[in-house]
Amino acid sequence: MSTPTSDVLIIGGGVAGLTLALEVADHRSVTLVRPAQDDQGASRWAQGGIAAVLSPDDDLDAHINDTLVAGDGLCDIEAVRFTVTHGPAAIQWLIDKGVPFTPEHDPAARYPYHLTREGGHNARRIIHADDATGRAVVDTLVDKVAQHPNITQRNDLTVVGLLQDPQGACRGAYGSDANHQWHSLTARHTVLATGGASGLYRHTTTPAPSSGEGMMMAAELGARLMNLEFQQFHPTCLFDLEGSAFLISEAVRGEGGHLLNEAGERFMLALDKRAELAPRDVVARAIDAEIQRSTLGHVWLDIRHLGEKAIRHHFPTILAHCACRGIDITQQAIPVVPAAHYSCGGVATDLQGATNVANLYAIGETACTGLHGANRMASNSLLECLVFARSCAQALLADVEQHGQTTSGSGFQPPAQAAATVLPKAVLSDIRQQMRTTMSQHVSIVRSATGLSTALTHLKSLLNSVEEIQGALTAPEGKRLHQTLQLALLTVLAAQQRHESRGLHYSTDWPSRQPEAVASSLAMNDLTDALATNR
Repeated sequence: MSTPTSDVLIIGGGVAGLTLALEVADHRSVTLVRPAQDDQGASRWAQGGIAAVLSPDDDLDAHINDTLVAGDGLCDIEAVRFTVTHGPAAIQWLIDKGVPFTPEHDPAARYPYHLTREGGHNARRIIHADDATGRAVVDTLVDKVAQHPNITQRNDLTVVGLLQDPQGACRGAYGSDANHQWHSLTARHTVLATGGASGLYRHTTTPAPSSGEGMMMAAELGARLMNLEFQQFHPTCLFDLEGSAFLISEAVRGEGGHLLNEAGERFMLALDKRAELAPRDVVARAIDAEIQRSTLGHVWLDIRHLGEKAIRHHFPTILAHCACRGIDITQQAIPVVPAAHYSCGGVATDLQGATNVANLYAIGETACTGLHGANRMASNSLLECLVFARSCAQALLADVEQHGQTTSGSGFQPPAQAAATVLPKAVLSDIRQQMRTTMSQHVSIVRSATGLSTALTHLKSLLNSVEEIQGALTAPEGKRLHQTLQLALLTVLAAQQRHESRGLHYSTDWPSRQPEAVASSLAMNDLTDALATNR
């Protein structure tokens, strides 16, 4: 089955996808594929805010320098400067759309909205909507998208692959509906905004994280993947063995929260002059080390000294969630652990979101623009979503002006036209959990050559198990799991190739940095070669 063609097909409905849809829809037809439930993506769960130079007391060079320092030598300077420079305009765009950012009540302040500070930033430059910024932004943009006559939303499809013409260009995507029927969505331009790969790990900060499926869809068409080994673990996820994943925002430490060990002592003071405001990779490793030395399985994040009034004002969402879990953060320290949070690597793109595959773009966490380098600085992620979505929109509009409207998509059909296979969910779930356990044990905060080799062997075995299930690759669930396992393997390969410790990649075998920072780059043929070894 085939749908009518559109000028722009956007897969993913977080901040990046919604922004792009609104930016192009006044001039071009848009099909936006997003989950029926808005809580599926990571954007809605972003608490802290968006980093941008907004105060007269701040400047662009300072934000650029802070980002470069956090990126540990691997940032693309051009991408950093581009993002920071376009940041203020992106924030103003959100304000104009009606996002309810928290106002500044200090009459002496020089900016009308409250700006907080987070780890790695040497100035207050984080604009936020209380402690639920992502939700406020997504809700505002979703309402705007729903009202736009040129945007067709599809929340009935699970997209599992991209369509390609004989010349190698992307011509859209295909997926299945709830009745296991395939559908193709053809378009002149296809944009992946499908999120990162935190779902590769057992503990995450998002209840329903993506597992890099969009990255592998791009790789299947020939796109290159960059810096997959740099998976950021947020230092402070609520330690809750029975509840769902819940992030304790970076802003909690930005406002003065203290990290305490089992003995109730601050441990960051002795490790880094920035203490709790050190970059996330430093803090996450420090917490991991404390957990290994203790019997608690977590450390404490204490904000009681801020006072009940300040806590209720700055962190109402965190206060309410913890209260539901039996923790009064005005009277008790918060138990926290590191958890997979953000993928600094992804589909390699230019400053307009273009990949090396014609007509295929990637924006948001799916993409690797070079902004984050080896470690994303707090609140630069939503900024990247906005800036690159707006830049991508300009490129798409210019391309259509030059080459004309979309032509018929006939001939570009999904590989399987019969009803998709239905697979036993228990079997797939078990394989996925084994993958997550393997990645969490061997490819997380601290890595070793032996651990990576063990992970590679186990992941190959799991991939073989999926391929041996009859009809697995013609079922949406099986196809997506297969893609996830492939990305996990590529992540291990990228980690094995990096003979140093840099940013989020820390190796006990290579504890020092190499003199020159070099981005990693992998493609499907690299995975094929690895799978052929000892198979």
